[in-house]
Formats: sequence, structure tokens, C-alpha cells
Amino acid sequence: MTATTDGSTGALPPRAPSASDATAEKTATQASARTAVRQDTVDAARRATARATDYLLSVQDPAGWWKGDLETNVTMDAEDLLLRQFLGIQDPKLTEAAARHIRGQQGADGTWATFYGGPGELSTTIEAYVALRLAGDAPDAPHMARAAAWVRAEGGIAAARVFTRIWLALFGWWKWDDLPELPPELLYFPKWFPLNIYDFGCWARQTIVPLTIVSAKRPVRPAPFALDELHTDPRHPNPPRPLAPATSWDGVFQRLDKALHLYRKVALRTLRGAAMRSAARWIIERQENDGCWGGIQPPAVYSVIALHLCGYDLEHPVLRAGLDSLDRFAVWRDDGPPGPDGTSGAPTRMIEACQSPVWDTCLATIALADAGVPADHPQLVKAAEWMLAEQIDRPGDWSVKRPQLPSGGWGFEFENDNYPDIDDTAEVVLALRRVQHPDPLRVDAAVRRAVRWNLGMQSKNGAWGAFDVDNTSPFPNRLPFCDFGEVIDPPSADVTAHVVEMLADVGRTHDPRTRRGIAWLLAEQEPDGSWFGRWGTNYLYGTGSVLPALAAVGVPGSHPAVRRAVSWLERVQNDDGGWGEDQRSYQDKERWAGRGASTASQTAWALMALLAAGERDSETVRRGVRWLIATQREDGSWDEPYFTGTGFPWDFSINYHLYRQVFPLTALGRYLGGGPAGAPVES
Repeated sequence: MTATTDGSTGALPPRAPSASDATAEKTATQASARTAVRQDTVDAARRATARATDYLLSVQDPAGWWKGDLETNVTMDAEDLLLRQFLGIQDPKLTEAAARHIRGQQGADGTWATFYGGPGELSTTIEAYVALRLAGDAPDAPHMARAAAWVRAEGGIAAARVFTRIWLALFGWWKWDDLPELPPELLYFPKWFPLNIYDFGCWARQTIVPLTIVSAKRPVRPAPFALDELHTDPRHPNPPRPLAPATSWDGVFQRLDKALHLYRKVALRTLRGAAMRSAARWIIERQENDGCWGGIQPPAVYSVIALHLCGYDLEHPVLRAGLDSLDRFAVWRDDGPPGPDGTSGAPTRMIEACQSPVWDTCLATIALADAGVPADHPQLVKAAEWMLAEQIDRPGDWSVKRPQLPSGGWGFEFENDNYPDIDDTAEVVLALRRVQHPDPLRVDAAVRRAVRWNLGMQSKNGAWGAFDVDNTSPFPNRLPFCDFGEVIDPPSADVTAHVVEMLADVGRTHDPRTRRGIAWLLAEQEPDGSWFGRWGTNYLYGTGSVLPALAAVGVPGSHPAVRRAVSWLERVQNDDGGWGEDQRSYQDKERWAGRGASTASQTAWALMALLAAGERDSETVRRGVRWLIATQREDGSWDEPYFTGTGFPWDFSINYHLYRQVFPLTALGRYLGGGPAGAPVES
């Protein structure tokens, strides 16, 4: 150092800390804290993912498939008891087990809802009440009296849906003349004519055809008791209602129904008889190998009744197989009230409306693969082998509009070759391509057939429905008969998104048909930034389906549509860090869209969307991941009493019991490993 004239060394005096230094130190401290918090979240997420992976692997069937219970509402159980009463095949043990389940679902106000935590629903409550009367519950028992009082306050049987009144008409509790007419001659309408049977969605078509026979036959079995307590005025059970204006669509179809009632009186016997034989033949041709129809309960129940009315004995192989298939929809549990001596709960019996092994298996495979399970893991290979064997190689009702299109899709159920669906097919392809199968050429061939079929099922607007092409006629929903839920199958954002994601995965991002699907999705975004969910509840499902698809085709996270969706997801996140959406969002979007108690599946959908949008390091994602970690049970599973699946928006809700396992695992796996849309999280 050089000495100065004053004898100092020339060293600069220490600088006093400035405000900017303090800010920098604070920023560094905050960054360090954020890093520590993030690392803690990553470590906890790894542990949760490992537990969830072990749990999901443990519940795979030895044959290779997964299937969770498919819970709906007690009309399934009530109608099963009514069917057995109608056919004279009651079983006391079965009846009491079903009654225990029905009683256990009753609300404190005496009603039955169509989804967990939902409001009482009139038709469901009526059917549950009648089933319990068949099981021996006295009408003056407190739980029954509460139900009957509520039914009367809501308008009584006269205000119930048509299907409920059909069941009551089978026993003389309602007049057939007071029901909409459904003539079997409907089968003779040409395919270009409005209201031909192929204008209806496949689930409605399968139900309506057997009901044309029931409507024509108008059977009445002796009623074991009266139901006066369910009428507002037993002397006038069906008070007259004014017709809608003749210039309105409702008025037109009401007057059409009156004309059909008149036609019934003059219909030619030979024509009607031929139409019923054609309907019976149509039904039998569509019976699946397991005896069911379409793999769903309503068509199976009505097909059994219709064929029995046509003279088929209950021991006939067709009916025997049909009844056996319905028995396979029963889920037996020991969760009834415990005995007086403290013994375990009495057995209960719940009827599934449907079974979902293909859907559950492809989703489970995707979840495990995205969570880091090796692609050649024996259980994933076994799942792929089972899925490959389930591919459908024959035409079904879809071929009415696509007669030249080769088959290649997958159904939803164990047996449903006549109705493969586009959604399952897309997800199965995504699952198969995540597995290292020992015969890759076989997988490639199956994928090519599936892609060809899905592309061939594109609707003219560029999007995809679930089962059919351009199933968008405005007329079926207006029929007085069709008050039980959605009866057409228009394209939806969730199905279209899954197909687009699949097409990107197989290298068809730039295919003009893929680009049309992308354009349709972008045009369908709601003003608030979300997408409507047709087959899952609701805007969370739609948004959780679309954003991964957009990311897969290369739409950047900075795209305005993506930013609007991210902002919406941030706005609707619950204070606890999770996401939830109530079924009531289908009726009241303003109050319920993206709103409801946090659930594992819906939190996962939101996270999958945000991760696809590039929000991996955001506080919103961290809070969602922490919610999943905090709510996981010790065995690696999650609990979810809320219904997050959709059969018909608002009218028929579903609790897929495997959703609470597969989607959280998928979300956690993508958070840690990047998944289809991003890079892995660094430690």
C-alpha cells in the first residue's frame, strides 16, 4: 500500500450497508426459503407418489385389468327390486341387502339425492320409497313418512319423470294413458327421417327400442299395495296441465304425442305386430357375449322386460343370460348397520349402472407410467396385453353412418362390442404407447387401426362425440318421453381433447384433421377461460383435458387461450389449496363453475392443466400438490365421497371409485417427472 502525506495507508474505509444491500439480502433469503419449501414439496411428493404407485399396483386384477366401483344413485337398486317383483323372482336375502343400501343413502330430510351432498330429487325419492315398501318398510315408519311428505310437497307422482311413472304403470300405480306414447313403428323410420332411432345417442337408442314394446303392450302386474300417500290428491292423481303454445317446440311435440295416442287406437295390428317383432330382433342382435346390452343397466333391464312380454320364457337362454349379467352389476359389502351384539355390519347390495374396466385400465396404465414405473414392468405389460385383447374388430351401430370405415375401437366395459367409444379408444392408445410390450409390431398394428377408426369418427365440425358421428339432431331432446337426461351425443371438448392428444402422440400434429380439432377446441373456450366438461364434472374436467392436449400439439404456454385458462384455475382454487366442483355447475354455472369441496380427482385435473401450461414452479401448483400430499391416506390411496363423473349433465352423476387413485398419481408423476409436456423437476 502507498503511504499518504497524512501517514495513512490509503485503504478505503468500510462501506456502511445500503438499503439496496438489505433488499438484496432479503431477496436472497426469500429465494433460499422458497427453494427449501420447493424441495420439501418435491421430497414429499416423491414419497406420496411411491405410496400411490404401490397401492395402485396392488389392486390390479390378476388378469391385467383395473376396475373401481361405479357408484350412481339408488334408482339402480330400486329398479332392480321392481324388475324382480315384475318378473316374480324375488329373493328375500337380496331384497333386504338392497334395502339396507337404499336406507343408508337417505338424507336427514327423508329424500334421496342423485349425488353425494346434493339436494333431494323427486323421482329418485319416489323409486327408493317404493322399493322400500316392496322390502317391507311400513309407510308410517318415520323415515318413510318423511319421504312421502316431501314427495307430496314437491307435486307427488304426477311431477315425476316419465321413466319413474313407467315403472309405476307396470303395477297399476299410474295409468298408461297418462304417459307419452312410444310406438314400435319408430323402427321403420328411414335413417334420413327426423326422430329415427339413429338420431338418438346410443344409450338412449338401446333404451327406447325395448320401451317401444313395453309401451305397445302396456302390461300391468297386481300391485302389492297402494301408493295413495305419494299423491297430492289420491282422487285426482294426474291433474290436467295446460299445453304449451302451439307455436313453440314444446307445444308441437305435445300435440304430436296426442296424435300418437290417437294413432294407437287405429294402428294396423299386422303393422304393429311386425314392428314389435322387428324391435325384438333388433334387441337380440345387440345382446353382448356376457348377456348384457350395451354394458349398461337401463337397456338391459328394459330389454329383459320387453322380450319377456314378447313371450320369451325366463329360462330362455337370451333372458337367462340377461338376468345373469345384471347380477354381475351387484357390489356386495358388509357396511350395513352392525348387529345388536356388536357384530360386523350386515351385508348391503349396490347395483352399478355400468362397469368401467377398459377406461380404468388405460387410465391406471397412464398414471403408473407417468409416475415413473418402468415401461417394461410386468404389470404394465399384462395390462397392455389385456387391452390389446379387448380391441373390437367388428362393426357396430356407429357403422350406420360410417359403413366403409373398418373397426378398431375399444369399448368401456368388459363386453360392449356394438358400441366402442372414441374417448376410450384415444386413451387406450396413449396407454399402450407408454408400455414396452414384447411384441411391438402387434401394438403398432392395434394403434394404427385405432387411429384410423378415431379419425373416421370425426364429426363435420372438426370435433368428436363419444359414440357416434354428427349425432346432433335437435329433435330427440324435445320429445315428452325424453325427460330423463341427455339423449343425443354431440361433440364435446373433453373427448375432442383426448383425441387431439392421442393424434399428437402418434405424430399427426400437422394432419389437417388434427388442426380442425384444435381450432374447434380454441373456439369452444368459455369467456371465463374454462372449457365445459361433458363426461366429467365439469369445467375443471374440460379444462384439465384441453390444456394437456394443446400442449401436446405445441400450443405454447404464452398463448392467450392458455393464459385465460390458467387465470381461471388460479381464481377458483380453494383456500385449502385443492380444487373442487359441484354437480350443480351444470345447472348454475354462475355460482358453481369451478366451485365445490376439494376432491382428489378434480385437484389432479387442475394440476394436470397447470403443469401442461408450464406452471410447474408456481405457488398455485405447489399448494395443489401439498393438498394431495396432505390428504393421502396411509395406504397410499385417497378418499372421495363426492361425485366427479358425469353420465348425463345434472341428471345422472357418477362416482368412479378409481378416479381418486389414478388422477392424483398422474398429476404427482407429471409434477415430478415432467410427464408428456415438460422437463423433470430437479432436486
